[in-house]
Amino acid sequence: MRIGDAAAAAGTTPRALRFYEQRGLLPAPARSASGQREYEAADVARVRVVRDLLRLGLTVQDVRGFASRLDLLADDTAPRCGDADAAGAAPDGLPGAESAASLTVERRLAALDAEIDRLTRLRDRLARAAKRSPRSIPARALRDT
Repeated sequence: MRIGDAAAAAGTTPRALRFYEQRGLLPAPARSASGQREYEAADVARVRVVRDLLRLGLTVQDVRGFASRLDLLADDTAPRCGDADAAGAAPDGLPGAESAASLTVERRLAALDAEIDRLTRLRDRLARAAKRSPRSIPARALRDT
């Protein structure tokens, strides 16, 4: 199918498909004789997985870290998180997509927790400054209190 049809089937835009290809999340598709991209159903499934992972808060760089294994996540017959085999290695002995994704998710959660801690401290400083002198919030909020 052509790029517009593949994008519609995946719930995205042709521009997004080109972006995912440029960033290494989607392999370059076959080309027609006229040079147009030709996508398969597996490509659409992979794009859906990418979009789901991005929607969950992973970054493009995070997903690129296990891009070679995304097809395992898109495959309905692959073991899912929680299955006994999901945490193990893939048949070729390399870490499976779910293992790589789990490590990436753990790192992303740690980064989010650190950002929440930082923002909580900032909020607390601003609240203390507001209680002391509401007129001087901008000046006091910039200093450690």
